[in-house]
Amino acid sequence: MLRSTYRLLVIFAVAGTAIFLWESFRKFDFFKSTSRIEHNVVLQEVTALGNLELARFSFRDVVEHELVQAFLPNPKALLIVQGEAIGCIDLSKIQEKDIITTGDSLLIYLPKPTICVYKINHQKTKIYDVQFAVFREQELIGEAYKQAETQLQKAALETDILEQTRQNAETILKPILERISKKKVFFVEQP
Repeated sequence: MLRSTYRLLVIFAVAGTAIFLWESFRKFDFFKSTSRIEHNVVLQEVTALGNLELARFSFRDVVEHELVQAFLPNPKALLIVQGEAIGCIDLSKIQEKDIITTGDSLLIYLPKPTICVYKINHQKTKIYDVQFAVFREQELIGEAYKQAETQLQKAALETDILEQTRQNAETILKPILERISKKKVFFVEQP
């Protein structure tokens, strides 16, 4: 009787240990990996900006790009590209000599408007079709983006972003400067 009780205790101990080990290892993922990332960000330069953004144009372009090859089928890509161009005036270029006060008037020579930013919005851009570009897909898509960005700048100039920037400078800056100076403000573009 003592022997059979002893055997039962050993069987329960072995069974309990086996169940404990089974449950412990079953929950343990041998292929689980954790990620460890270190960043060492260093500020390299601080630049004072004087650009006043006055006009933002949004564009959509359907780009069909094809790489012409001599013997194999030509790789092709179809993209719908979304982008924007921003017209600015660089206020840091205004010097003291560019502000002339006469009686109740204030004459300000503003710098010429420029396109300070033109870029593709990659989050809203969609690649719809790529054909025959097995090993050249990166090149094909990269070239399509480059062409789309160039076309974006050209389209912004053709749609008179610079003129809209000039008009917005009058609309936005003139009332502010008139309230501050208590004078009638006139803008002239710098030569």
